[in-house]
Amino acid sequence: MNARDTHYFLLLNAGHFLDHYVMLIFATVVALALSTGWQMSYSDLLLLGTPGFAAFAIFSLPAGWLADRWSRDGMMCVFFFGLGVTSILTGFAQSPGQIAVGLFLIGIFAAIYHPVGLAIVTARWKKTGMRLAVNGVWGNLGVGAAALFTGILIDTAGWRAAFFVPGLISICLTWPYYRVSRDIRVLEINPKGGGAKEPDRDHGSAWRILICVFLTAALGSAIFQSTTVALPEIFEERLTGLADRIATSAIGILQLHTASVLGALAFSVFAAASMAQLLTGYLLDRVGGRPTLALVAAIQTVFFLLMPGLTGAAGYLVALGFMLGVFGQIPVNDFLIGTTTRGRNRSRAFGLRYLVSFLAMSAALPLIALVHEAWGFDGLFLLLAGLSATILVSSQVLLAGLKYQKSAPKTGEACDLGSAEMPGS
Repeated sequence: MNARDTHYFLLLNAGHFLDHYVMLIFATVVALALSTGWQMSYSDLLLLGTPGFAAFAIFSLPAGWLADRWSRDGMMCVFFFGLGVTSILTGFAQSPGQIAVGLFLIGIFAAIYHPVGLAIVTARWKKTGMRLAVNGVWGNLGVGAAALFTGILIDTAGWRAAFFVPGLISICLTWPYYRVSRDIRVLEINPKGGGAKEPDRDHGSAWRILICVFLTAALGSAIFQSTTVALPEIFEERLTGLADRIATSAIGILQLHTASVLGALAFSVFAAASMAQLLTGYLLDRVGGRPTLALVAAIQTVFFLLMPGLTGAAGYLVALGFMLGVFGQIPVNDFLIGTTTRGRNRSRAFGLRYLVSFLAMSAALPLIALVHEAWGFDGLFLLLAGLSATILVSSQVLLAGLKYQKSAPKTGEACDLGSAEMPGS
């Protein structure tokens, strides 16, 4: 890769980081600041984020359509600038209604990244599995950084600064992205008329694969959202004693507060677990999707079943275990979508995939609130274990008996799921 491509990929990764960071600021603000400052319960405050995640889902499809019709790089500039402005506006909210509107506006612009940024990544470069994995690591470092830096900003400057600072950074990245991208024409690895001939299409196999992809996307997104949103509150309930001991031992050295320590613990889990995507990317390029999906779903199931009742260091370690499985699953569906769609439809295909995923994510917020209110987090862990077991069993049944290929697919060619060929869309 030349220097310009390196900068281009770096800015795309930075966009993924900011996308997840800004979307999850509110989860930490609720857990560590607003529930006390606004005298509202955690469950009631969490529901204020539902419009934002609904917009994150619904607007992904029109964002992909507009990118295919107009300009993917132009849409990315709109993403950086719009995300920054709406984040700053949300920081000025004076009431629950105003913060819900602000989160809705954030969701509209945040919806641009996945159908557009991932379409660019899968269109321009080879080694699709590993590149998506690297990009996914950046996104999930954004998830972890939201917990870490929001906690620090709450302690040092108040919860409003938690929206202002990343908003300013996002606005500042608009111009560098425009400068780098304007001279780069995003090309397909295999343009029309070139590359390998597509295999004959087995429509029966294709339907099984499509059902698997969208079922996995829906259930996996519900699991991802439930764990990433709830983890700060899970740690608040179960790791406060551990955080107090860490903060006390650091007095006179780092002057840590409990909120900062809890944010740091959540960040350490997110950061370590995000590295699992690199292994996933390697496996996708070597053995395909079916065995990779089985591995990550099994890890999730086992550790969710171990989590009920655990606190302190044991709870921390098991939380790290299930987050390894949750984050490890992320590149699988993007790999399948990116390697089976033609360039002129790629953004729309990602838009449809993320419409399904983010609708499931938006449903996860009231799910967390309902389950937490009735059965606590132990009930949530058992429910998530059931969802991950469903992914494990259904994916292996749906993909069983389909043709297995060891070679990694190239972008624009038919996809190997580790089990099957899938026609282009």
